[in-house]
Amino acid sequence: MKTRITELFGIEHPIIQGGMHYVGFAELAAAVSNAGGLGIITGLTQKTPELLAKEIAKCREMTDKPFGVNLTFLPTFATPPYPEYIQAIIEGGVKAVETAGRNPEKYLPQMKAAGIKVIHKCTSVRHSLKAEAIGCDAVSVDGFECGGHPGEDDIPNFILLPRAAEELKIPFVASGGMADGRSLVAALALGADGMNMGTRFIATKEAPVHDNVKQAIVAASELDTRLIMRSLRNTERVLVNEPVERVMQIERDKGAALKIEDIYDEVAGVYPKVMIDGAMQAGAWSCGMVAGLIHDVPSCKELIDRIMAEAHQLIAERLARFDRG
Repeated sequence: MKTRITELFGIEHPIIQGGMHYVGFAELAAAVSNAGGLGIITGLTQKTPELLAKEIAKCREMTDKPFGVNLTFLPTFATPPYPEYIQAIIEGGVKAVETAGRNPEKYLPQMKAAGIKVIHKCTSVRHSLKAEAIGCDAVSVDGFECGGHPGEDDIPNFILLPRAAEELKIPFVASGGMADGRSLVAALALGADGMNMGTRFIATKEAPVHDNVKQAIVAASELDTRLIMRSLRNTERVLVNEPVERVMQIERDKGAALKIEDIYDEVAGVYPKVMIDGAMQAGAWSCGMVAGLIHDVPSCKELIDRIMAEAHQLIAERLARFDRG
């Protein structure tokens, strides 16, 4: 399947594995890329630029296909050395970077000079247009359904994607609620050039996370996520558990007076405990509503092959049937 996204990144299928904290290691990125998608290493999971360089080298040993690195520009308690991380990406020969969070404009010249294609994650049309204006090559449009940070507009993909298609000239992928061939065909019909999957790729054999996490996603329904940190305007969609319920109670009690310090124990430093140790009650962790569509733990190749076969069948048979007058 050829789209502007497959041509931009030199990949076989228009499927991107989004950057995810303590999930996007070389093993997963290489497996996705080997299956014809675009695998992504999560840059800031690596504590230093030197460690990122090693992870890139490790991924390079596991695949000869294109892969990318995610860099998230978010307000944190300590600002990472972004220029050094970008230099590690450049020296590693990586030609695709997924940026997220704050405006990446100040870092684009360094990446562009190295021939890197940048896809920026956005949760609104206005932010997508800004990404286009500053020179990003593509956009990942995140609907309200997505795990992690859905923004503050609460616009689901059935509206957000066609609105993006009306406004954008650069290609974009659909993110949030993406799980299967139906998702891909729907995304294409709504104007996207592919799709980005996060939660779906956690529940794969190669995802280097504890089996407890994979089984929690398989067991969850579309009703099992919650939105936290809304009053902080840092909304995050997470899988419900005891710490999440505590956060929600604190938010109700504190109201507009809530500070990040009030919920720090439930939201900070959580990912190694959950993803590596499998401690499912360690804190709040991102998960999309798409968990309701995830029923198994296939290999990345099995998953992507299945998605593409289902997509082609939908286009050639089901949709064609309706067009025969």
